Amino acid sequence: MRGSKLRYLEKWASKGAFMGSGFDKDRLQRVVELCDRYVNDGKFSCAQVQIAHRGSVALRYTVGSADLESGASLREDAIFRIYSMTKPITSIALMQLYEKGLFILEDPVAKYIPAFANPQVLVGGSYLNPVTRPAQTELTIRDMLLHTSGLTYGFHYSNNLDKMYRYKKIAGAAEGADGTLEEKINELATLPLLFDPGTAWNYSMSTDVCGRLIEVLSGKGLDEYLEEHVLGPAGMNDTGFCVREGQADRFTSNYAFTPKDPLMLIDPASTSPYLAQPLFLSGGGGLVSTIDDYQRFVDMLLNGGEIDGKRIIGRHTLDFMTLNHLPGGATLNDLGQSTFTETAMEGMGFGLGFSVLVNPAANAALGSVGEFAWGGAASTRFWVDPLEEITCVFMTQFMPSSHYPIRRELKAVVYQALK
Repeated sequence: MRGSKLRYLEKWASKGAFMGSGFDKDRLQRVVELCDRYVNDGKFSCAQVQIAHRGSVALRYTVGSADLESGASLREDAIFRIYSMTKPITSIALMQLYEKGLFILEDPVAKYIPAFANPQVLVGGSYLNPVTRPAQTELTIRDMLLHTSGLTYGFHYSNNLDKMYRYKKIAGAAEGADGTLEEKINELATLPLLFDPGTAWNYSMSTDVCGRLIEVLSGKGLDEYLEEHVLGPAGMNDTGFCVREGQADRFTSNYAFTPKDPLMLIDPASTSPYLAQPLFLSGGGGLVSTIDDYQRFVDMLLNGGEIDGKRIIGRHTLDFMTLNHLPGGATLNDLGQSTFTETAMEGMGFGLGFSVLVNPAANAALGSVGEFAWGGAASTRFWVDPLEEITCVFMTQFMPSSHYPIRRELKAVVYQALK
């Protein structure tokens, strides 16, 4: 039944509407062809993409099914799990508090979350009986924004530390965390670090710590703060930590590759945990959103921190956040210890919440120096290119995001269409 649905692509496809200048109309249709191919070949259940130039939409395309089992078409206002595309939103929110003078980047995290006092670094032993030593550098808020904290994710499956995370049930949104944000971050703080803070880069739960810092510094719950200071002012009315009442028919099912089923249903829209408010508010990966909401977020970023006359973040602050902050101008490939991240590491730096392209040739993909971006575990992606003044937001629901090269293919078909 699934295969027969995939053959009839026109049942689910919107017109590839071309609306903008700056791109060659015919060449930009290759974006449509790429999305069609992924759905027709049974790789993705759906795809939705929006490309804008100078804030004006150049191409919008929607194809596929929100739920293969029921055959429901993907709606234009579909709601997606954006997972780690939550991270830039949380990072912007934390830096708003920096702009109020409530902290400096060099502040020890323990100043605000005492459980992080006296951090230890893992040097041996087992996950049940670790051998540690005192950290030789301070664990700072900057390290949390930059992922140079020494924290990790349990899903890396690369060392005894991530095994400790799994054993202790220290998990991000995609892994089904239990407990409140305060509780889980305090538990996380009792575990050792992978390395001395600031000496390496590892994709981790650092942005969840940023979410807790927002709560401590603002005196508000993370959901309340984001709504009042980022989502609400930016007009992101369908973005939140759960699918709200009246939105369930817009929600999409999530799929994953397995050897037995290349498109296995792992989280049905009709019974998803996202239909209820979670206990753990994950600033690192807990939001759901729509392509139009996230377009407003990237429009704000391209416009120097402002949208519809409302300033979300200072222009100079945003410019600072999107610099490469890795020590000595290093790249992720130089410092990275992750077995998984949401970007190719060669030629890529990292800022305060975003990847930052520093060498397109080394990255082996079309793009511009200074382009900043990130993606989510279900293969969603966005990027902002200040040089060409273009943005792209891509939505689907397929895990893991590293299985297919869709993000690099998408960059190729977008950039080749520029006039």
